[in-house]
Amino acid sequence: MKRLIFVVIILVTSLVGLAQDKKAYQLFDKKGKKVSYAKLLKSAEKTQVVLFGEYHNNAIAHWLELELTKDLSQKTKVILGAEMLEADNQKQLDQYLKDEINQKQLDSTARLWPNYKTDYKPLVDFAKDNKLPFVATNIPRRFASTVSKKGFEGLESLTPEEKLWIAPLPIVFDANLSGYVNMMNMMGDHASHNMPKAQAIKDATMAYFIQKNLKENSIFIHYNGTYHSDNFEGIYWYLKKAAPSLRIMTIATVEQKDLEKIMDEEYNKADYILVIDEDVTKTY
Repeated sequence: MKRLIFVVIILVTSLVGLAQDKKAYQLFDKKGKKVSYAKLLKSAEKTQVVLFGEYHNNAIAHWLELELTKDLSQKTKVILGAEMLEADNQKQLDQYLKDEINQKQLDSTARLWPNYKTDYKPLVDFAKDNKLPFVATNIPRRFASTVSKKGFEGLESLTPEEKLWIAPLPIVFDANLSGYVNMMNMMGDHASHNMPKAQAIKDATMAYFIQKNLKENSIFIHYNGTYHSDNFEGIYWYLKKAAPSLRIMTIATVEQKDLEKIMDEEYNKADYILVIDEDVTKTY
């Protein structure tokens, strides 16, 4: 009887312990197997490009981006780049990194996202403090808007200087890629045949500036909305088009209540899938 009571106490204690073990996130590989952060880091060390797909307002995703960047920088040389900074603001970004202008001046001269201070400034400041390059990879938003209205043809009228801030023309485009197809389906009757082209010009431009700034024996860590690299499409697709042998690791972000398994539709979404508790605080 005493033995039975002892066993019950142990079981109850264990269950209470599990209930109190609140995790904010769990990593999975593309086959749906749980993996450790250590494994993700080790895999990242073997690549040339890491595409970290985030939810723009997710605090855990931003935290892990910074932690991965810090840890990789201890292993090898790293180059940072982000969707959230546009190519025509590279000059101002470089000036800030070199202490030629301060944060207030950067705020007033570059088009920074509203959540820059909380979510992206820590990455930029890490680059600044450690004298690392940081590349503004995205197309200026006004040019993406032009494509959404006029198609790729609208870019032909750009000046030679303006064309330096986008992927070289003409732009290769595959309308049958699932990401672009899903975009059209989601928009329904509001969809325009130019909408996926506006997405593609962003993907192509980010891929172009990543490839342009690659260096031997370095890893380029790129931060982008997960939609831009999910399912090995978007930026990934354009990088592979230009350099088929390039070693790329992708990370996709997913929010859900259950951290013990991923949904069937999330399999093969990326090399690693970051599942975050849906109740985690949003930054905006």
